[in-house]
Amino acid sequence: MWVNTMSKLETNPDGNHYGFLLPPELILLRDQIRRFMREEVKPVEDKLPHDATGCSKEDLQYLRGLAEQMGLTRLTVPEQYGGNPVSCLARVIIAEESAKCRLGAYSPALGAFGGGPPNIIWGGTEQQIEKYGIPCAEGKMRAFVAITEPTGGSDPRNNITTRAVKKGDHWLLRGRKMWITAAKGADYGVIFARTDDGDKGQPPQITAFIVEPTFPGISFNEIGVIRALSPYEIVLEDCQVPVQNVLGRVGQGFNVAQTWLVDGRIPYAAGCIGIAQEALDMVCGWVKQRPTRDGMLQDKQAIQWMIADSEVELRAARLLVYTAASKVDAGESGKVDASICKLFGTETAGRVVDRAIQMFGGMGVAKEMPLERWYRELRVKRIGEGPSEVHRMVIARDKLRNTEGGIYFG
Repeated sequence: MWVNTMSKLETNPDGNHYGFLLPPELILLRDQIRRFMREEVKPVEDKLPHDATGCSKEDLQYLRGLAEQMGLTRLTVPEQYGGNPVSCLARVIIAEESAKCRLGAYSPALGAFGGGPPNIIWGGTEQQIEKYGIPCAEGKMRAFVAITEPTGGSDPRNNITTRAVKKGDHWLLRGRKMWITAAKGADYGVIFARTDDGDKGQPPQITAFIVEPTFPGISFNEIGVIRALSPYEIVLEDCQVPVQNVLGRVGQGFNVAQTWLVDGRIPYAAGCIGIAQEALDMVCGWVKQRPTRDGMLQDKQAIQWMIADSEVELRAARLLVYTAASKVDAGESGKVDASICKLFGTETAGRVVDRAIQMFGGMGVAKEMPLERWYRELRVKRIGEGPSEVHRMVIARDKLRNTEGGIYFG
């Protein structure tokens, strides 16, 4: 039933893309990925169950081989470690287009472009990079990042209660991490723990540790949630971590975490926009062929208004994301812009998919369509990478801090 609208390959020499002027090389990149999604990813995905979280090893190897030939792997890996780093705007284009598949919220392009290691690993020692970073970049290892705890993850610097105490040539980690994606089955993870409560009036010191699942004292418990992919609780009971597995400097883990979080939020929002755009394009095709008693469904004002609202919101969200990516590429700070993108992009995507389901009617919630899965996945996206309310707080604080007042009241 689902007709993938990505079959319409755009050739746009002037670079105009939904109202944003892209350079010619990014237009070519966009079209290349659209072709790849249509001709390679879609046929593989069509064989998978509705709530699959990935494809077979054979299919994944095939898709990654093609992506390797196109130069679209190891995109966040530094060149000196065999990477093919691209601009933030290029990563945004890739994230947006590769999310346009049923598994796009969790496994864009079915993992063809590779997840790579957490970017923070490149701030480690040469030994850590050699042991953990490069194999992960090559697809031979998988990793997770664990910050959030049962007490909350919105203010990690102050809410982290997991403690690390140095004992001889090891650190002993005790505590619990919650809602950790892809933790079980990973080859290692980066876990953040408190190593000092800080002086009076000062925040506690947080340190990042590279932890392997074979280390004594670590266990994993699956947590069933609304989406197909379950996160995990990580229980640390004096988990023994060698001193050489401290990532960065002791007490500087929060700075490491901030860099990683900001770097990922702009493409994160772009992926949500890609899903929502696909949903909107799908429903536009549907309403043009769905008859009603006195005309086609597309002729109804209620339908037109939902389509108009969705198109306007998506264009606005995309403009925020592309502008933020361009600022990062220009060397400007992206912290607040990343929060704006994450907030507006995820909330917009949720509204657009919700409207698409409404316009499809009963078919919108049928499992032969991707919409109901996207609806569930996008609900999670409003919480992951920081909930909407925290990003509103970040945006408001920045505005109040940097605004003295208007002309009439200053």
